[in-house]
Parts: sequence; structure tokens; C-alpha cells
Amino acid sequence: MKFLGAILLTTLAVGLPTRMLACATCFSGEIDSPMADGMNWAILTLGAVITTVLGAFLTFLIYAIRRSEALTAAAEQNNSPSA
Repeated sequence: MKFLGAILLTTLAVGLPTRMLACATCFSGEIDSPMADGMNWAILTLGAVITTVLGAFLTFLIYAIRRSEALTAAAEQNNSPSA
């Protein structure tokens, strides 16, 4: 049954015109339209926001790891018998 569904889905995907698969912005095919420019800026903005958030998260993780290592080293130094 799964195989029959896969064949049906593949047939539909191959048989559909490519314009039916395009979004509203890509459907017109005008590269220099204001809607295409807006979409490009939206994609760049989302990429910048995601990069900034992931960079901040990575920076925090590096800070937490270094602080943990420093606290562990300080605790080991305080617990070691002085000579």
C-alpha cells in the first residue's frame, strides 16, 4: 500500500506544471519586481537574525565552559595540600 502511494505521489509531482509549485513571488518570474526585492531582503534579514542569535548562544556556551573550567581549577588548587 505504501508503494502504491509513493508511485501516485511521484506521478503527481512529475506531472504537475512547474508553475504550480512556485510561490506567489516566484510565479510571475519578474526578477526586478519590488516583490522579489522584498523577498530577497526578508531572506537576508532572517539570515542575519538567525546568525546573530546562534552566535550569541555559542558565545555564552564558550563563556560558561571557560568559567566552569576556571572554577574547577580553583577548587582543585584550594583542596590540594600545600607543601
